[in-house]
Amino acid sequence: MEIRDERIDSGRAFDWGRTSEEYARYRDIYPEVFYQKVADRGLCTEGQRVLDLGTGTGVLPRNMYKYGAEWTGTDISPEQIEQAKKLAAASDMNIDFLAVPTEQLDFAAETFDVITACQCFWYFDHERVMPKLAGLLKPGGKLLILYMAWLPYEDRIAGASEELVLKYSPKWSGAGETKHPIWIPDIAYEYFEMEDHEEYDLMVPFTRESWHGRMKACRGVGASLSEKELVRWDKEHRALLDAIAPEQFEVLHYAALAVLKKID
Repeated sequence: MEIRDERIDSGRAFDWGRTSEEYARYRDIYPEVFYQKVADRGLCTEGQRVLDLGTGTGVLPRNMYKYGAEWTGTDISPEQIEQAKKLAAASDMNIDFLAVPTEQLDFAAETFDVITACQCFWYFDHERVMPKLAGLLKPGGKLLILYMAWLPYEDRIAGASEELVLKYSPKWSGAGETKHPIWIPDIAYEYFEMEDHEEYDLMVPFTRESWHGRMKACRGVGASLSEKELVRWDKEHRALLDAIAPEQFEVLHYAALAVLKKID
């Protein structure tokens, strides 16, 4: 499904379905501490019903399945949902996955204890979505927003790879990340109150091949470039990594979370 949003990449079209296979192979990269910080807050654990928005290939529900929550994952991309179903089935996980935009969710009121949004919160139409999410949560329910990004100004490999993305997608708005709290729109505070937030550094391990695949599976590359552009980018990025990266390395990232509690 092709998406255009003037807030993102100056309206350049992108389609996660074009990169779903790479996404499934290369973007399940969050370290265990990323999930443990969620569970330590009593979220997404046994006895809870959790709705994961923008689930992609189901990375969050699949990795947190062991904590015992009952999961439903939704995503705008049918191709992403297809990959999520395959990966969950391969691990014998009972997770419901649905291809539906967040703005069109149609669950009964007060269905979920927790709603999660990992790497996707800024894509939503917040004026429509925030009251909907509040309505789907039980009294006292929590909205958990999660994010992780490389730090291009502090990590040489990340910075060089990002420069190459910008060569091909100069209006890509995912560039230039620095460590900061997750942005929350003003409309959210009509329905939620901030309960907790945290930002912390992470070192994430890669090989040349897995970092190349992770970069290809980003919005500014695999989801938006033409086939001819992808061939050129692929050749240049592999040459770049051969020149500056050992076979195995770590990339500096930061992770952030924000816990919003429903106002009853």
